[in-house]
This record gives sequence, C-alpha cells and structure tokens, in this order.
Amino acid sequence: MNALSAGLERRLLQITIALAGFVPVGAGMLGGLLGSTMTGDPVASLSIDSHIRYLSGLLLGIGLAFWECIPQIEHRGPRIRLMTAIVFLGGLMRLIGLIAMGVPGGGMIFGLCMELVVTPLVCLWQWRVARRYKAGG
Repeated sequence: MNALSAGLERRLLQITIALAGFVPVGAGMLGGLLGSTMTGDPVASLSIDSHIRYLSGLLLGIGLAFWECIPQIEHRGPRIRLMTAIVFLGGLMRLIGLIAMGVPGGGMIFGLCMELVVTPLVCLWQWRVARRYKAGG
C-alpha cells in the first residue's frame, strides 16, 4: 500500500484510540466522583466504596496513558502492549466474577467487551501501523 493509505490508517487508529479512550476516562472520573453508587446498586460498604474509587483512579490513568500515545502512535507499541495487558487482565478478573457471581449489568458487560475484545484488537492494529511505518509506509 502507498504512503497515503498508511497515513490514513494511522489517522483512523488515532481517532479510534481518542474515541475509545473516553470509556476509561469517563468511567474512571465517574467512579472516582460517585464511588459505588455509580453502578446503580445500593450503597456498598465504605471499604468497597473506597476500593471502587481507587480502581476508578487507575482506570482514569489507563485512559490518559492511551491518549498520551495518540500523537506518535506508530512509536508507542511497548506502552500500548503494556496498557493492553493491564486492561486484558482486568477483563479476565471481571470474567471470573461473571462466572462466579452471575451476569452483571449492561455497563459491566460493555466494559468486559472493551477489555477482552476491543483493546486487544486496537493493540494489534497499532502493531500493524507501526510495522508499516517501519517498512516505510
């Protein structure tokens, strides 16, 4: 493929990461501000609420780290892979909870799909874009 299509693919990847990043950034901010009430479930214990707020901060950080990769996405493979591994492991833990406790609400299922499907696919896409740029477009 020519350099124009490599550039277009790069731009589409950047847009995808920008849009997908609103999920962890938004959920992280909501969880940090609302704590356990964010889920719509009855208020949890103070310890669980505190844990949700802490994990929400991590989620916010993950989203911001993905966003930081956007300007030079073709050079951010190691960071994208690390962040993908972290997100994927979180998704596996969520899947274990689904199996052990039952199916959670729609928002949690959406998160599970983002964690186990979308994020790994974006990671593979970044790898493809990086290879094309390394090969000269």
